[in-house]
Amino acid sequence: MAEAYIVGAVRTPVGRRNGGLSTVHPADLAARTLGALVGRTGVDPSAVEDVIMGCVMQFGPQSMDIARTAWLSAGLPESVAGVTVDRQCGSSQQAIHFAAQGVLSGTQDLVVAAGVESMSIVPMGSPVTAALERGMPFPFGEMWAERYGRQEISQFRGAELMCEKWDLDREELERFACESHRRATEAVAAGRFTEQITPIGGVENDEGPRADTTPEKMAALKTLREGGRITAATSSQISDGAGALLIASERALRDHGLTPRARIVTLTLVGDDPVYMLTAPIPATRKALEKAGLSIDDIDVVEINEAFAPVPLAWIGEVGADPARVNPNGGAIALGHPLGATGAILMTKLLHELERIGGRYGLQTMCEGGGQANVTIVERL
Repeated sequence: MAEAYIVGAVRTPVGRRNGGLSTVHPADLAARTLGALVGRTGVDPSAVEDVIMGCVMQFGPQSMDIARTAWLSAGLPESVAGVTVDRQCGSSQQAIHFAAQGVLSGTQDLVVAAGVESMSIVPMGSPVTAALERGMPFPFGEMWAERYGRQEISQFRGAELMCEKWDLDREELERFACESHRRATEAVAAGRFTEQITPIGGVENDEGPRADTTPEKMAALKTLREGGRITAATSSQISDGAGALLIASERALRDHGLTPRARIVTLTLVGDDPVYMLTAPIPATRKALEKAGLSIDDIDVVEINEAFAPVPLAWIGEVGADPARVNPNGGAIALGHPLGATGAILMTKLLHELERIGGRYGLQTMCEGGGQANVTIVERL
């Protein structure tokens, strides 16, 4: 039976909006991780068969197939092709899935899975804004309206709906957010991210974590919606960043003298209610664990994207995960969420944390626009 292995994983620091990475062209941001990945693994770059890169706002500087332009910007061989994918926030996790599937199918041996997003340069919603300015309709058409009506469909409403369904009050959300910052600042201070990061533009560390965050400060913020429970403090930060991984077959390991760091155990994808939008990690996790023949207690490290605090809180309650194993070094509330890059960044963090603690299994998941979720389970080698 064919296997797919992770050989290398690297990321940039995650920069705050208008922070230290905000003037770096997105293709150059991604190129830095691609070059670092090739250098750290020692792979012959001409042997790579494809570069699959997640990017959500494929607009302006992030358009024209940024996977290809980033690879060439890194000075890597012209013979290697690239393709850019969009599964919303899960775009680069999907890139990992596509890369692994190419290897598992036997049609490819070496594939790069990557992701990039500069939310400072290409703001969230840029394509929609540009379309509306030209009188084009919002992405949801008449057939969508026939099925779901003309109700608001947004991640912000979805987060509030989750708070209501799982009875999560504002104080609980803010306690979780404070803990995310505490874990992230502790991880930065301990140097846990140093090995996985390739510095860029003079930025060496993640810019998002706030050591001075307190529940009192969070309680003073206005909610994002009148009468709601979600604030900026319990939401993921708008950020800039990139990440890249090398996925290899058993044959590629032998032929190129590569050392595998993890085996991909299972790849799962499900859709859920697009109005709630953010709930799909729950059924996706159940499906992935069943496919892998594992229980949640077998998982040593979980990375679930903290798009909003109710997402991991509801997930923990539903699947029975140990909170201490979930985002042990903080999540997107503290570290940021550069949309198309987050999947690759989370897998890079997951792999390094498994190695740090000597854990065996890791699970990654995230909510995605349209009510979708990917789950990836890996086994450290």
